[in-house]
Formats: sequence, structure tokens, C-alpha cells
Amino acid sequence: METEVTLNDLVASLPRAAVMGAVNGALTGLVDDSRKVEAGSIFVAVRGEVVDGHDYISQAIEAGAAVIVAEQPAVNELPDGVAWVVVPDTKSSLGVLADLWFSAPSVDLRVVGVTGTNGKTTTSFLLHEIMRNTLHRAGLIGTVRFDDGEVVKEATHTTPGAVELQRLLAQMRDNVCQGVSMEVSSHGLEQGRVAGTRFNVGVFTNLTQDHLDYHGTMEKYFASKKLLFHGMLSQEGKKTPTAVINIDDSYGMELAKELDGKMTVLSYGFGTHCDFRAGQVRQTRRELEFQLFAKQKSYLVRMPLIGRFNIYNALAALAASSAVRIPLREAIAALASCAQVPGRMEYAGTVDGVLIYVDYAHTPDALAHACQTLKEMDPKRLITVFGCGGDRDREKRPLMGKAAGEVSDFCVVTSDNPRSENPASIIKGIERGMTGCSYEVVEDRALAIRRAVEVAEDGDVVLIAGKGHESYQEGAEGRIDFDDRKEARHAMAYRRKKEGGHSS
Repeated sequence: METEVTLNDLVASLPRAAVMGAVNGALTGLVDDSRKVEAGSIFVAVRGEVVDGHDYISQAIEAGAAVIVAEQPAVNELPDGVAWVVVPDTKSSLGVLADLWFSAPSVDLRVVGVTGTNGKTTTSFLLHEIMRNTLHRAGLIGTVRFDDGEVVKEATHTTPGAVELQRLLAQMRDNVCQGVSMEVSSHGLEQGRVAGTRFNVGVFTNLTQDHLDYHGTMEKYFASKKLLFHGMLSQEGKKTPTAVINIDDSYGMELAKELDGKMTVLSYGFGTHCDFRAGQVRQTRRELEFQLFAKQKSYLVRMPLIGRFNIYNALAALAASSAVRIPLREAIAALASCAQVPGRMEYAGTVDGVLIYVDYAHTPDALAHACQTLKEMDPKRLITVFGCGGDRDREKRPLMGKAAGEVSDFCVVTSDNPRSENPASIIKGIERGMTGCSYEVVEDRALAIRRAVEVAEDGDVVLIAGKGHESYQEGAEGRIDFDDRKEARHAMAYRRKKEGGHSS
């Protein structure tokens, strides 16, 4: 639901805004892409990584924009009926205006934002499952999909642009959702996409090396994650925000100390001082069970997922659900029947006694944890298929090799979205970390998966890591259809046909 916004409303919502000119008619839309401008639009000129919206202001005016929001004054005389609003930061202003345009949808929702390097998607999925089962209708925004309470569609960005985000939240409100579980990426935070969103809870999962091609250093990467919590401290409205933080993580501990006394902090982890603490873990090949200690009580938690890292994800989801007033026993009951999270330690099948899993692990820390999880199942051998993305942080390539090589018994090193780079050069970077590990290089990812399944023996476990839910492979020629889960099934079928094996 959009509201009728006037120029006065617009200026009043933006602190330190200076306005020139006036608007003759009604304002009809809010955009930050000059190609989407129509008569009466508000055009916000945002400086992006590659494109600067200020360079397209003249095109926006020619297309009928009634209001220009920019970080610099107008150079030329304004046409009649066009207003120019100068603000210090158009990125954050876009989010504020989107919130205004869609009548502040986050006010009416229990909004939980999940940030960190690893675990955002699974934590968000688990929390969404809890919300759907206890609040009856809830929204989801994240890497894999968007769910507005009625329609589910494939995601394009982990955190959508500011206008699209507020539109989604408005759809959730109009669809009578009671809450929303939302991944919040560091890129989305730095680019102001969540500005104007009022959060009930912010979750910090952990911080490990990733995206340094964008952020430069771990300190800057951490600073971008903290923007979620700084924004919560200064957000308008009646919500009293809560931070849910993994204090087993050193960055999480630092953040918890920084926020102590400024907002409510709920800590989680395995440590004795955690508000939500896990212990007495038991795991099978398809299920986890652990004891939760929280609120001076003990609870048995069961869920059809595996891996110690998924206990952290469950703790985060349970703490966040408690912070938005969902009874803990109801939340725990919802986890017992939660669905498989796409591409997150997803069971792909069995052939001749070989178990195959697909996981999104694409950072050194995530890959190490994924390998360790499957190693704890005590397989005869762990065989890991993995690669590294092109045009991204090159420093993590040998670290990925080291992470897989130290835990796996055998690795097949391959391509993973090489983009514009030569796959062979990416693989060479990985190989620098593979000291002392038995491995093969198979550049073609489909053949690499087939090779891993081919050499596996009864009792072995195969991990196909890096792409998870992704349904494409991105190379120099663009994207092609590619899904690790489908390729795993093809590899099992090939083995059955070749050797007369059995699969499930």
C-alpha cells in the first residue's frame, strides 16, 4: 500500500534537507533508476559502485521526474514543476523515503535482521519456520528466496534495494504477516538498503574472511556489519530493539561488549556465560539433538539438520524468536519438523553405500566446519569437491585449499563461478594451500562431481561445496544452468548404469 506523499512530507522526513523549486502535480513514484522514471516520479540520485545516479539527473528530468533528490545543488535553472532536494547522503535518504512511500510497513511487523558471514540463510530459514508455525503467517527475505506470506519467488539479492525492500515489507503487512525474518548483507548495510526499516531484533552470527575484495580489511568488514546495530540504536518509533549475538565468536564478543548498556543483548553459544547455551549434543546422519539451557530452564531440541554450526543457527533463531515474544516451547516444537534448507548441508542421496551432501560453504571457515561436520560422522573417507569464485578475494583461495585439505581424505579441486578469470589460475591459487593433501584437479565442475562419486567406496561421504542452492555457473561467457544437486544425481545415475549399483 502506497501513501500520498507531498513535497513537504518528503522534506520533513529528511534531516538537513534543502529544497529548491516546487511541484505542480501529484507525486507518482519513487525510483533510483533513471530508466524507470515516469511523469511525477521522485528520482533519488545514488552513488553506486560503478554508476553514479547524479550523472543521469538530466535524463530523469527529461523523462518527467518531479523531484530530484541529490547530494549536490542544481547547476542549471530548474524547469517549472521540478523540485530539487539536497541531502547529505542519498543512499540512506532512499531508504527513509521508501519507508515513507509505503507507509512505514516495518512498524506493523516483528522484524528480525540476521547478519554475519556464515549462517545467515539457515538462521533466517529456521526463524521463518518458527514464525510461520507460531504466528501463522510470516515473511522471508534472503539469499535463496523471498516469501511475502502468499507468494514465494527466487531471490535476486540477499538484501534487495531500498525501494524493493519496503515494497516487500508492505506486501507482507498487507498479506497479514505478523513477522519477517530477513538476511542483512554487509553490502546492503553499506549501501543503505535497510535505512528506514525498524528492527525488533538484530542477529550477529559470526565474522570470518569473505568479501575483502569489496571491504578491503576485516576491520572495515566488521564495521559494515555493525551498521545494523548502530541503526537500531538510532531508529525512530516505539520498538525497543534487542541484539542476539554469538559470543563464542571473538567479533561477536567484541560487539556484545560494545552494545552492553545501550540495548538489550541476548548472547548465545556453547560457553557457560551464554544466555542461550547448547550442550549434550547428539548427531545422526540425518538429525541433531541437543540440550538448550535458557531462562533458568533446560529444553531438549531436535531438528532434521546436521552439523555443530546448525546448533549455532538454531540457538540464534530460538533467541530471536524469544525476543519477539514467541514462547520458547512453541519455537522448539517448530524446529522439530523444519524443512531442509536448500543447499545447506543438503542430503543429495546415496549410491553403493556412499552418502552425498551439497553445501554452500564458500569461505575458509564455512568449508572447514562443513568438512568437520561430515568427518564427525566417522566415514571411511571424506571426499570433498570444491573451488573458488573468480573476480573475488584472491587471498582466501589458498585458505580454502588448506581448510578442505586438512580435514578431507581426498579432494577434487574444480571451478566455482570463475567469472572473467581463467579457471586454471584460480585453481593454482587454491593448490598453494593443499600441502600434504591427496587431491586431483578436474576443471569441469560436472566432471569433478562425477569423478568424486566414481572413486568413492562403500562407507565414504562426498561433500560438494561452494554453490549450494545456486542454479547456475558463471563464466567468462556468462551464466549457464548448473545445479550441484542435479549434477550429484546425474553422477549417481552414471555410476549405477556403469556398475549396476544401488542408490536412494
